[in-house]
Amino acid sequence: MNRIFTLYRNAFGGLSREAWFLAAVMFINRSGAMVVPFLSVYLTEALGFSLKQVGLLLSLFGVGSMCGTFLGGWLTDKVGHFKVQFFSLILGGSWFFVMLTLERFELFAGGIFLLSLLTECLRPANASSVSSYARPENVTRAFSLNRMAINLGFSIGPALGGVLATVSYQWLFMADGITCLSAGVLFFFYFRHKQGHAPSQETMPGTAAPAPATRSPYRDGLFLLFTVLCCCYAVAFFQFFSTMPLYWRQEYRLSELQIGALLAFNGLMVFLLEMIIVYLIGDKHALWKMIVIGLLLLALAFVLLNVAQGFPVLALSVLLMSLSEILAMPFMSTLTVQRSGPHNRGAYMGLYSLSYSAAHIIGPFVGTTTIVNYGFDTLWWGSSVLCVVAAVGFYLVVRKL
Repeated sequence: MNRIFTLYRNAFGGLSREAWFLAAVMFINRSGAMVVPFLSVYLTEALGFSLKQVGLLLSLFGVGSMCGTFLGGWLTDKVGHFKVQFFSLILGGSWFFVMLTLERFELFAGGIFLLSLLTECLRPANASSVSSYARPENVTRAFSLNRMAINLGFSIGPALGGVLATVSYQWLFMADGITCLSAGVLFFFYFRHKQGHAPSQETMPGTAAPAPATRSPYRDGLFLLFTVLCCCYAVAFFQFFSTMPLYWRQEYRLSELQIGALLAFNGLMVFLLEMIIVYLIGDKHALWKMIVIGLLLLALAFVLLNVAQGFPVLALSVLLMSLSEILAMPFMSTLTVQRSGPHNRGAYMGLYSLSYSAAHIIGPFVGTTTIVNYGFDTLWWGSSVLCVVAAVGFYLVVRKL
């Protein structure tokens, strides 16, 4: 027990107070992450939309996400990450309450686009903020701490959301809005006078020297390939939030509480394991190895759904997805930071976040279309193949970086 305690203490030691407070803000924000995990179920059961309409709405959410991350990255370099994060939290939190009144397809489509636009401006600004407030030698661990806080919140949000959904789905929007507003207020009062640390130009094993400070990420050919591969990974991984709850509901007849528990299990595993894994092996192996293993674990998670049955299989699949997330995502963020300079970090983070936003568009549309025409089994086989192809791509591209 003492060894475990010492391991956790060492993993979390040396991080700046600002990094911890930023993680606290994200924890509060993500504790209300209830709408998106239940959105596909809400749209089909509460509003009565067809599966094709649900796919369009989820893809429209992705369009808003893409516009928001592009806008957020551009604004971060223009006005700073503090203002972008604050207004994203406040305006996005307020818009959740407007969403309560939207039930027609056309109105909901416009509302979900604007909601995603406002909330996703946070992503590149937050990533830039993490790299700014972290001490240079602790950038990867600071990203992991932030992701740990997000996943701890995400382990609470869907679990609580499953309870609230049994009463009324509208409570999900209210809870999400309240936590966004609370996080915005806390962020404003703590960070309004804070200064960040000087960015580090050191590299980790398997990474390149940083790009020139004035280079546009859109002219960085290798980084563009890297973001395409990140998008492929996210298209597969985001099935967990879009089509996977539908699979659990339609194929296994799980209740909202059970769906919330499986979603929360993912967040809990990442919360418990990511910082330790990053601390133990993060600076001992090349980045491409960590990312490739993460892709292969995700492929295995999808294959498992087709070759075995039962609730324990679902839980094991979620565990494999969680390990994939732990091994892939923090090191993707670290590579992006190291590839950028102090004057173009927002643009690099914006492009990196844009790859995930594009996946929010592609993933739900491809996922629901595949389900309608070919069924869930084909979707899981296709996702596993995509992961393997992306793993090969990461092996080639990241090693050249």
